[in-house]
Amino acid sequence: MKLRPLYLRINRKRYHYLKFILEAYDGLCLLSTVPGNVDTVCIRYPREQEKNIFSLLADLSRTIKPQTASPGNA
Repeated sequence: MKLRPLYLRINRKRYHYLKFILEAYDGLCLLSTVPGNVDTVCIRYPREQEKNIFSLLADLSRTIKPQTASPGNA
């Protein structure tokens, strides 16, 4: 299964909160930090889960205050 990457810039203090929430949705996605940038995370998800991921992130947006990022400027 091919996973799509989504790079987000979040407050590093909110990383564990986001990880805890995403892990509660078993099999939804993988979350990792981006080496060399403590404020950027990569969420990898299957295409079939795209709607669920974006819906969940929209609900969490007030709490984690994400900004889109790219691997080049991460």
